[in-house]
Amino acid sequence: MTTLRVVLGDQCSDALSALEDLDPGRDVVLMAEVRAECTYVRHHKQKIVLVLSAMRHFAQRLEARGVQVRYVRLDDPANTQTLAGEVARAAGEVRAARIVCTHPGEWRVLQDMRGWQARTGLPVEIREDGRFLCSLDRFRRWAADRKQLRMEFFYREMRRETGILMEAPDEPTGGQWNFDHDNRSALPRDIRPPAPRRFAPDAMTREVMDLVARDFADHFGTLDAFAWPVTAEEAEAALEDFVARRLPLFGAYQDAMAEGEPTLFHALVASAMNVGLLDPRAACAAAERAYREGHAPLNAVEGFIRQILGWREYVRGLYWARMPAYRETNALEATRKLPDFYWTGETSMACLRAAITQTRDLAYAHHIQRLMVTGNFALLAGLDPAEVNEWYMIVYADAFEWVELPNTHGMALFADGGVMASKPYAASGAYINRMSDHCRGCAHDVKAATGARACPFNFLYWDFVARHAERLARNPRMAMPLRTLAKLDPAKLRAMRGQAAAFLDALAHGDAPAGPAGSRLL
Repeated sequence: MTTLRVVLGDQCSDALSALEDLDPGRDVVLMAEVRAECTYVRHHKQKIVLVLSAMRHFAQRLEARGVQVRYVRLDDPANTQTLAGEVARAAGEVRAARIVCTHPGEWRVLQDMRGWQARTGLPVEIREDGRFLCSLDRFRRWAADRKQLRMEFFYREMRRETGILMEAPDEPTGGQWNFDHDNRSALPRDIRPPAPRRFAPDAMTREVMDLVARDFADHFGTLDAFAWPVTAEEAEAALEDFVARRLPLFGAYQDAMAEGEPTLFHALVASAMNVGLLDPRAACAAAERAYREGHAPLNAVEGFIRQILGWREYVRGLYWARMPAYRETNALEATRKLPDFYWTGETSMACLRAAITQTRDLAYAHHIQRLMVTGNFALLAGLDPAEVNEWYMIVYADAFEWVELPNTHGMALFADGGVMASKPYAASGAYINRMSDHCRGCAHDVKAATGARACPFNFLYWDFVARHAERLARNPRMAMPLRTLAKLDPAKLRAMRGQAAAFLDALAHGDAPAGPAGSRLL
């Protein structure tokens, strides 16, 4: 009675529920590289390499334990190039009696799984993904009677339930739940963050890189700097390096941005965690241990743990509680097309240029670059949420829809109308100037709101607030900007809105109006 156990590309984990009761002498593990998964969005080249290399290394790890692995390579002539096709083919050829899998990370894959029984005639068991600290049922119970699904309150419950950074059942370490107010410093000029540990591609990864360079040459991004961890051992080494060398200053500077410093003090472990190579519990435990041993301050450790135990678990729960209708919402009625510079990085706005070019070369940008630079511009300019969501899904190595969609759709774009965020995260150039050094070398004047050298974030911000004033009036957290709007000199507001209209019109038509010293604005 052979059981076919299906392992997806983002499930490269020894602790996967689909493998829990595996009988090595009888069961077969199916892992399949299929073109449909590489192209349902045109993923960054590095993301495809990351997933395929992690899969190949994990299959090798299972085989070393004596597990029978049926591994289908992308260039296998018999490959049907769809997940459902490979499940059906494997089920027939190994004469499986049943199929066991773990709940996937994306809605579309769950719909595919639900069709496997009809296609194969075999019972299909879809197990809970135990790699997360909060089950989907647990999140639904928490969300059931709440009018507002705020992450902070969910996070406190997770702290209580897990005991992480707790002194007693209702006593958080340090006497408070959240130290975010201590984590908003710009990077001083005399501090240079240590480079994160990177991992030279081995022969297996180089083979995948050659495959991707050949078969996905027209996908976004470059491969030259690929150095992501692709095994559990490398992922653990990446975490250890972060805890030892960058965690102590991570908290203070986690919201900072700096020219030539794409990673600062960030951990760069989300991609490994999201593919299954790193246990989130182990990451939280390592950070807490650093605090208990006096190696890292509480504000840094709590900030890191909140990203995992709070945000990561929360967005997954929100995604599955609200899909599939969630991604169709468009509360601000944003419809403008995504500008070309999101792909090229060719813009006179230094902050956008830095975020997009490093995304092209590294498949990475940290959370403030995503939220307050590329996301903020998309929000202010009224870019179509569907196009923006697709862009984020394409360009980042750690992007899977369960984590990407709520963060982009709800947090960055406010497209869900406030289900996730308590207000639109809209900001003028002043925020970027406060948190970065980008403005010092920018062609635009961050203090100017109109005129040839005006920072586009400035006039776009006030146009956004004015455009949505009636809708935002119902939001208490927008009271201050709305009061400021009411006090603005009418002539100045007209000038800003007129410049915004001209800018957005040029954006819509793909034009490139002249910027300062003849530079291109778009």
